[in-house]
Amino acid sequence: MTDHDTSAQGAADEDFGPFGRPLFEDPSARALSRVGVVDVGSNSVRMVVFDGAARSPAYFYNEKIMCGLGKGLAETGMLNPEGKVRALAALKRFAQLAEGMGATPLTVVATAATREAKDGPAFQAEVLHETGLRLWVIDGNEEARLSAQGVLLGWPEAQGIVCDIGGNSMEFARLGGGKVGDRVSTQLGPFRLQQIEGGVEKRRAHIQRILRDAQARMKSDGERFYLVGGSWRVIARLDMERRNYPLTVLHEYRMPTKSLVDTLDWLSTSDLTLLRARTGTSAERMELVPLACEVLREVVQVFKPSELDVSAYGIREGLLYEHMPSRLRSRDPLIEAARMAEQTSARIPGTGKKLFEFLQPLFKDAPMERLRLIKAACLLHDTAWRAHPDYRAEVCFDNATRANLGGLDHPGRVFLGLALLHRYKNSRSGSRMELLFRLLSEDDIQEAEVLGKAMRFGAMLAAGDPSTAGALTWKPKRRALELKLTPLGLSLFGEVAQARFTSLAQAMKAQQMVLAPDVAA
Repeated sequence: MTDHDTSAQGAADEDFGPFGRPLFEDPSARALSRVGVVDVGSNSVRMVVFDGAARSPAYFYNEKIMCGLGKGLAETGMLNPEGKVRALAALKRFAQLAEGMGATPLTVVATAATREAKDGPAFQAEVLHETGLRLWVIDGNEEARLSAQGVLLGWPEAQGIVCDIGGNSMEFARLGGGKVGDRVSTQLGPFRLQQIEGGVEKRRAHIQRILRDAQARMKSDGERFYLVGGSWRVIARLDMERRNYPLTVLHEYRMPTKSLVDTLDWLSTSDLTLLRARTGTSAERMELVPLACEVLREVVQVFKPSELDVSAYGIREGLLYEHMPSRLRSRDPLIEAARMAEQTSARIPGTGKKLFEFLQPLFKDAPMERLRLIKAACLLHDTAWRAHPDYRAEVCFDNATRANLGGLDHPGRVFLGLALLHRYKNSRSGSRMELLFRLLSEDDIQEAEVLGKAMRFGAMLAAGDPSTAGALTWKPKRRALELKLTPLGLSLFGEVAQARFTSLAQAMKAQQMVLAPDVAA
């Protein structure tokens, strides 16, 4: 990924070094400071209000009502009567909440149930009359496009097929080069499948026929799949449960196909009531899981994906992406989120950039993917200062591993968290987070420790800019770590700073050398 603009403004960004120009200085980014969207789906109605840096927003408000608007649609051709009552009540509430939050006008989209129901237009009119909200009823291709854009919000370099399952439909969209390509909409939502008579084998034949047609149109074989939708997220959470996976963040959770098939087999013989209680899944959502499992099993069989990655971002995030100028879309969501955290939570915003520049000689051969984690860690290194000193290391680790961050896979989360843990603590032994360390290789664990101890030392040298105190040089062939102090640095290089420099050298398995300035000169 890159966090530099590729536009004509890129030249001006060079003044800001490898971090690029901060988005919160950009008027068009500030204009997106609070955006409210509502997704009126076949199963749920959800409002999300986004707030913060435009490229990597915080979820200011998020509420979902399981209305079941599309339940029975395939049989009756009409919206579920109870679902309409619940959806209208939810939309009235959301309209009032949005006004109080300054998130108006709300963008409201309605998907398969409303567009296919005979009484869909009447429901639109009723919503407008009762709430003042205008429903934007989108077709299947547009639903697929918005879902794919949501994936791009969190995965700017996503390459493969987005598969978004709703209550009454399931969409496919191709992603590549930051663009949404071919799209296919199918009627493979669980509510639809409830109406297929003849049992499991009849449903299986029905699902296979539709998927083979979609595969022929998408021409996909062996690509990565990005899974969007509540039913997929529940299956992924259950996959974590079966595997005893140590991190329950769903976004960017990756499932190899063999592991997923094992989970589908396991679910077919499990007590879903017990699993629902263990995972906190709603009864309405769990009711659809068996049918979603049947669909996903055939997706694996027909498309043969190389792996399946879960996206917590979908249509709602795609609507936010729709608001963004193209030059903002190209920015790195992880770096922008870290920047915003520093801007709002650090003692002295701006020190992260200077700390990164001071430490860069230690990581001059790091690949770009690792370098961006180092940048993010430097930006976040002082954002937990308000926490109790005894718990800062844990707070940092939790923030990195469990925060709603885009552009960050699970090993990346743990690497970032471990580096920040070592920013505040020399040793990780006995940590309650040790189970998560198994997501990293031994080399990754070692590199995270070096980064953390480097930040721990660098933060000692100056309140604002450690380069005013000295410069680091790393000579890997000789395994020599050199610190050249300035006159100011000589005064700052007290006992604690010396101990932290020694700890850094030990983590690097390096000989340390301190070069003092010629004070007489």
